[in-house]
Amino acid sequence: MKRSGTADLPLHYGKVPPWLYERMSVLGLSVIEVILMDYGKDEVLRRLADPFWFQSFGAVMGMDWHSSGITTSVMGALKRSVNPNSQSLGLYICGGKGKLSRETPSELIRIADKTGLNGTELVRASRLSAKVDNTAIQDGYQLYLHNFVLSDNGNWSVIQQGMHESDGTARRYHWHSENLRSFIEEPHTGINGISRGKILNLTSSEASGNRKGILDISHTDSVEVMKDFSRLILPAHHEVRASDVDLRRLGALLYVTREQQPQNFEDLLMLEGVGPRTMQSLALVSEVIHGAPSRFADPARFSFAHGGKDGHPFPVPIQTYDESIGILRKGIEKSKLGNSDKLNSLHKLHQIVTSAEKDFTPDFDIQKIIEEERRDSWRFGGKTVMGDARKPSPPQPIQLSLF
Repeated sequence: MKRSGTADLPLHYGKVPPWLYERMSVLGLSVIEVILMDYGKDEVLRRLADPFWFQSFGAVMGMDWHSSGITTSVMGALKRSVNPNSQSLGLYICGGKGKLSRETPSELIRIADKTGLNGTELVRASRLSAKVDNTAIQDGYQLYLHNFVLSDNGNWSVIQQGMHESDGTARRYHWHSENLRSFIEEPHTGINGISRGKILNLTSSEASGNRKGILDISHTDSVEVMKDFSRLILPAHHEVRASDVDLRRLGALLYVTREQQPQNFEDLLMLEGVGPRTMQSLALVSEVIHGAPSRFADPARFSFAHGGKDGHPFPVPIQTYDESIGILRKGIEKSKLGNSDKLNSLHKLHQIVTSAEKDFTPDFDIQKIIEEERRDSWRFGGKTVMGDARKPSPPQPIQLSLF
């Protein structure tokens, strides 16, 4: 089992505005389609089971980079866009928040009837994963969201989230069927949440003696499992700070997309005419698609693609967002017809940025970059949940008095 991680998630309230949710659905589907084309269904499930990648994916879609709201919004947007295309994609998303989570078993049975998969075992996996995180791990978090992502080959991932009763913080749990041998001994690919000291975790390998005693009393059989996850701690502050970002990677990306003018590279001719701001977004989208797992330790960096709905680090640049979607959709459609030049160019853009990182020494003020993005946001149709970004007022002339 690969290491996937844990993270602290401050809880954010409020709804995603329709103008963002629509775009999240399209961009999310586009990213999933490209990953399917290049890496296959099992890789999609591995990515969704990786808390680091999942948080970065949500950030590049314009959600608040560190909040628990990413979970509900990303999975809702994906379910909306993926399920109408499930037959061609080979992927199905079940469950959701609240009462939708309780519909997971019936959804899985319907999918099993269509695909010939074992519906009884799938329902068992869904129920056990929820039971373990609600009961076997007594950490103060009550589950309120459960999503079961299934491929037509029978492999699956689970993303579920619980809320702490006393302070409203959230914890996200990730599961993956790959190499899973047991539901009761360290089955998670990752658990995200704020550390609260010692907890009762009957899935820990160190609790094997406790489990054995319980099993002896209840005459219940047990099985064996996988383990191994690391931890990502997300801060409570909403703004993006230098400490939240890998400055070498962000600096190299800004240098390549703003100063080197990559549209002049022979390998990027299919992206000719794309401006520096859209190139910046495309480079981060491409990294979400093609980046190695080690590149997602700083989800805040991916908010520099399309900002955040609450204005952190800057308003969502709608025009840039739409250009990113348009380029991806055109690339996907052409690739289906046998012409993958545009998608290959996006992959090459990612390679150029990663190559530039090797010799790049960060020497810039991230706050100046953020201020610049906010100042120019109105040029790109910037929006937040509070409304449209406004053009900055011109500086007022200084009035001098001789008396």
